[in-house]
Amino acid sequence: MKAYVFPGQGAQFVGMGKDLYDNSPVAKEYFEKANEILGYRITDLMFNGTPEDLRQTKVTQPAVFLHSVISAIALGDDFQPDMVAGHSLGEFSALVAAKALTFEDGLKLVYARALAMQKACEIEPSTMAAILALPDEVVEEVCDQINKEHVVVPANYNSPGQLVISGSIEGIDKACEALKERGAKRALKLPVGGAFHSPLMEPARKELQAAIEKAVVSDPICPVYQNVNAHPQTDPVSIKKNLIAQLTAPVRWTQTVKNMINDGADEFIELGPGDVLKGLVRKVSTDVKIG
Repeated sequence: MKAYVFPGQGAQFVGMGKDLYDNSPVAKEYFEKANEILGYRITDLMFNGTPEDLRQTKVTQPAVFLHSVISAIALGDDFQPDMVAGHSLGEFSALVAAKALTFEDGLKLVYARALAMQKACEIEPSTMAAILALPDEVVEEVCDQINKEHVVVPANYNSPGQLVISGSIEGIDKACEALKERGAKRALKLPVGGAFHSPLMEPARKELQAAIEKAVVSDPICPVYQNVNAHPQTDPVSIKKNLIAQLTAPVRWTQTVKNMINDGADEFIELGPGDVLKGLVRKVSTDVKIG
């Protein structure tokens, strides 16, 4: 069974999507449609901008979404997923690829999400850090202790032995120190604009909730495994509820990949810039084919 997966923020690079634009008339049409919807030529920034341009959350998120979704659209009848999932922002790409959201609604929601997250990042200085080579339980325990005084929570369960934490600057600093003492191979602060998937994103969650509630979610063409609980969803009501909860809840990627494999996935294909998710899937299982 084929599982298609879609990356999140951080996979962007200058020049992303240009091959698609140049070689596929369908892709070109959708990129131009995106320029119209957004009211500016995001393709100029994607193809010829600077890394700094692409690092702005309000540019990064729609850029990664567009590259991912248009990659799926350009496949035409060859895109036959048995199941889909996306990492954080990638969940929106997965929902559009699975036809639960229209291209237009998906792009508008992603742009609204990016702006809301940018605003939330400006309210309080915050960040994230990758913790390597510690059991999840140890990271959770340390976060729980520090979280009594400073915001710090597990945010991305990326693969066995790789968990990203999220919180206030002070919370992250204290957690990194404590986790190194507990034997973490690395506790590396990430170059991100804020504490994604933490309680500090609550203002963004509230803002995005209104937009998600207004959006039309249809029955997807295949199960969509959502970040919040790592379970397959086909019910539009549940999909919306999980999408609203996603901004302040952790991304359960390790659990998602395991559940997809348990449900029959034997081939994983990543659509979008980069190949980060291929690497994470390999760390969960060496038995599946990576496309």
